[in-house]
Amino acid sequence: MARIRLTGGRVIDPASGLDDVTDLVLDEGVVKGLSRGSGSADGETVLDVSGYVVAPGFVDLHTHLREPGFEDMESLRSGTRAAAAGGFTTVCAMPDTSPTTDTGSDVEALLRMARRDAVVRVLPVGTVTKHREGRELSEMADMAEAGAVAFTDSGRMVKTGALMRRALEYTLLTGLPIADHVEDPDIAGGGVMNEGPTATRLGLRGVPHEAEEVAVARDLALARLTGGRLHLAHLSTAGSIGLLGRAREQGLAVSAEVTPHHLTLTDAAVAGSESGRLYDANARVSPPLRTLEDAEALLQGLREGVIDCIATDHAPHRIIDKNCEFDDAAPGISGLETAFGLLMRLVHAGRLDLATLIAALTVRPSRVWGLPYGTLARGAPGDLVVLDPAQAWTVDPGRFLSKGKNTPLAGQTLRGAVLLTVVNGTVVYRNGL
Repeated sequence: MARIRLTGGRVIDPASGLDDVTDLVLDEGVVKGLSRGSGSADGETVLDVSGYVVAPGFVDLHTHLREPGFEDMESLRSGTRAAAAGGFTTVCAMPDTSPTTDTGSDVEALLRMARRDAVVRVLPVGTVTKHREGRELSEMADMAEAGAVAFTDSGRMVKTGALMRRALEYTLLTGLPIADHVEDPDIAGGGVMNEGPTATRLGLRGVPHEAEEVAVARDLALARLTGGRLHLAHLSTAGSIGLLGRAREQGLAVSAEVTPHHLTLTDAAVAGSESGRLYDANARVSPPLRTLEDAEALLQGLREGVIDCIATDHAPHRIIDKNCEFDDAAPGISGLETAFGLLMRLVHAGRLDLATLIAALTVRPSRVWGLPYGTLARGAPGDLVVLDPAQAWTVDPGRFLSKGKNTPLAGQTLRGAVLLTVVNGTVVYRNGL
């Protein structure tokens, strides 16, 4: 943890309202503060970042790292290296592993493995129900004491209203949110993409907007009943934004996230709008990519603060699980390494300003779950990222650090690159800087 001075960069720290060209100093693993024109001290490592942006390290509330149990898809080592390459210094690990994260000892085991293998900070998320089966609540108080930061049945909606009510009541004890996958499986009916004209043209089963919106309405009603902390994962429809906005007006303790792909892509990607490949299984996600109108509503919700933050829902898969019939393909995108470049499409198009984007990736997710990250305030953990908002690069899944090569963006040119990632004062990723 050498003393590091980053000099000449545009420092954007939305947590403090800072946006200025200045030096930033890290020492002993923490932020020592800003320094203008004082020169370097003995023993400092000086990095000239003139012309670039220095921001807090990104925080991802929704990352599938697959370990333990599915290391052929991803591991703590490969997944956190991918996170570092994407500018993420803190990732919250989903519990859809084998075994699932159901107990305090499971949380402790994951933290031990992360200390050994991870290159960025890994925070465990526990299950809501044991084995994600929707039958019996997991040991949430035990997991909270061991270091879990939230609870979810990850990829599955909490099965019954009665269980969800009890889970939300437990949040009054633990203080930690229930992050629900809001999609009613009965209404979804085994659909594989958004229900609409594109699905009809391709002959694929569709998932109607109502599958999500009915689930959102149920959870919001139960949050109102219990006063518990609810977090809505990866919202995808304009109707959900309307429901969430009304709940916020009523003062409910609810938060929400949106993914980079739901903000920037539509169901046209299944028909090859990004990859040029008809029936592109790399564009199959859950919830599905929706319409342009939905993406616009999600973006407006993010700008207005109805949606709190951006989370990647990084979901790496084996090649065999995507190179198959669309109906049989596993849903998910390997998204950590493309998140910033993809989101910069919105900035370059003038639809989102850079400071708001950085806030949605740093301080806003941190505040949602009460995490002490996402800021460059003096004394904060020495987590930062150096960005080149203008640098163009071509997405080549073969060069991903993630084991998951599944992306509909292969061959696409993105503008916005991560040059350097630092965690606790240690450089964990370097890209030409």
